[in-house]
Amino acid sequence: MMKGLKKWRLFSLLAVMTVFLSACGEEYISTLKPAGAVGKEQFNLLLFSITIMALVVVVVSVLYIYAFLKFRRSKQGEDYMPKQVEGSHTLEVIWTVIPIVFLLILTVPTLISTYKFGDVAAMEHVDENGNKTALIVDVTAKLYWWEFAYPDLGIVTAQELVVPTGEKVYFNLLAADVKHSFWIPSIGGKMDTNVENINKFYLEFDEESEGLKDGVFYGKCAELCGPSHALMDFKVKTLAPEAFDAWVASMKATEGQTASKDSADLGEATFAASCLGCHAVSSVTGMPSGTAMGPNLSAFGDRSHIAGFLDFNKENLVSWIKNPEKYKPGNLMTGKYKVGNNNPDELSDEEISAVADYIMSLSVEK
Repeated sequence: MMKGLKKWRLFSLLAVMTVFLSACGEEYISTLKPAGAVGKEQFNLLLFSITIMALVVVVVSVLYIYAFLKFRRSKQGEDYMPKQVEGSHTLEVIWTVIPIVFLLILTVPTLISTYKFGDVAAMEHVDENGNKTALIVDVTAKLYWWEFAYPDLGIVTAQELVVPTGEKVYFNLLAADVKHSFWIPSIGGKMDTNVENINKFYLEFDEESEGLKDGVFYGKCAELCGPSHALMDFKVKTLAPEAFDAWVASMKATEGQTASKDSADLGEATFAASCLGCHAVSSVTGMPSGTAMGPNLSAFGDRSHIAGFLDFNKENLVSWIKNPEKYKPGNLMTGKYKVGNNNPDELSDEEISAVADYIMSLSVEK
């Protein structure tokens, strides 16, 4: 008996904690504090659905309590038998029709919103010069990082998506290895990234991210994809249209930028010898979307995090270069999943430190 009571006490405690924690949430990552038109409409749909369900719960609870109080044995007596309603056509029609009505009330706005969010016809619109009028981003999900290419702008970046506010941004979603899922909780619902087909959808970003924690919105992989799924984060920097245009111009200015093995800078020379085969330092690569071995580093110095989740500082970067497997098990950089010729074990501490300094100096915003 006491064991049963203890279990109920634990359940009650968890229920209370759920109520309190449901009020917690930050603008940069909470679905309950939407910062985009899509997220706001989805949030309103969620509130509408909860209202309908709460109404059903209240009505059923009231009927239950009424029956519980009215037909108590102490009140009605041992021999009281309430009126039997089994087989009542009226009641059967009522409790069949009412749920159908509620389902229709929920279904209509849900379907309208679903088809609305799936309307990506504007991706094909062009101006009089044949240029696409919509901003399109090709997203390629990989183990365990994200590539963001802007095909009509001719630039590519990684780990931090940069977008303008006040307009629809359309996404082509693809996975390079296994199924992933693209999700920016504060902006809108998730969408799977598959290996064999491209999913398309759009999001709108209403607020600039500058005032948020780390100056970014947080993005996540929402599909269990491997041992480091929980660490497959990306960040989203939202800028005013003019600032976004300036960022694009700065990214394009990196065209032709590379690292030289003959450089007098130890970091650049070491990077060119050991890292350049997988990591580009120019955002204008000329390579098809999704074909890069490793994340593009042309704007690494502007990022808010290292590897998507580590604090941005040299110490963490050095630790990551030395042993990425320790921080993201199953990643394709080194260790048993090694790809390419990169082997940090062959680099001295001085060389790794110099490489870290060089990578952190790569910036288009400073």
